[in-house]
Amino acid sequence: MKDVIIIGAGPAGYTAGIYLARAGLKPLILAGEKAGGQLMWTTEVENYPGFPEGILGPKLMEDMRVQAIKFGAEIENKDVTKIDFQGEVKKVWINEKEYEAKVVIVSTGARARMLGVGEEKLLGRGVSICAVCDAAFFKDKITYVVGGGDTAMEEVVALKRRSKSVGLIYRGDKLRASKIMQEKTLENVKIIWNSEVVGVMGEQRLERIKVKDVKTGEEKELLADGLFLAIGYLPETSLFKGQLELDKKGYLVTGKTDLPTQTSVKGVFGAGDVVDFRYKQAITAAGMGCMAALDVEKFLTGSVSSW
Repeated sequence: MKDVIIIGAGPAGYTAGIYLARAGLKPLILAGEKAGGQLMWTTEVENYPGFPEGILGPKLMEDMRVQAIKFGAEIENKDVTKIDFQGEVKKVWINEKEYEAKVVIVSTGARARMLGVGEEKLLGRGVSICAVCDAAFFKDKITYVVGGGDTAMEEVVALKRRSKSVGLIYRGDKLRASKIMQEKTLENVKIIWNSEVVGVMGEQRLERIKVKDVKTGEEKELLADGLFLAIGYLPETSLFKGQLELDKKGYLVTGKTDLPTQTSVKGVFGAGDVVDFRYKQAITAAGMGCMAALDVEKFLTGSVSSW
């Protein structure tokens, strides 16, 4: 029986582990086979406080992991295959092995929707899922954004401050973004309507993209230094359907009790991008991990009323 099991290990999971380990609760972090979250796909992170020269995403995650272990957290790089949160004792399985805990924190994160044209091989090397994070690396470069919603408009805004040019590639002929976002964003932006990216080219870095007209089937290649995907995120919540309340987008619902990070099930908490569909930043995920850890301490000690 563990006091706390943390499922998932990005900035939220590791931060929660650090806080809980320092509190003497010896959390078990089930990090998964792809531990580290989305920062494992990035190169240099320049907007995480405390690193004025920047830090590589995988290095930041490794340092968080080492820090959690230093204070007493136990970490296993295995994927959870089944859960049962219905009883007072929370049960988690990795294949046939069963774990039990008084409390569980879910920090499984979210993954960006991908195009599926091989762009994963150039993530962090010209292909990005976050212009707010990476726009500074594309000063005076040729960039393109894929998408048509408000998130895509935000990506365009971030890139216009830096890039030589910004293009928007959209499958339809009418953007989904709000009118006010379009008015603020699209001046001096070339829109490639009724089109989709069907290929990315480059060895060490992105060099060109192949774009297909969905109506005519015509394909063309465009020089590109940066390709930014803004076609949505998929929260990693399939494991929890039917046991935890999810919103219409599939994100964990929290905040309906005196403990802001507690989910719909008493003793189960959520943190990071599995909850947060707005900000999706490493620093906000880490902050939510801290919040969840403090909420768990209050829950285990029965001192919620002190707030």
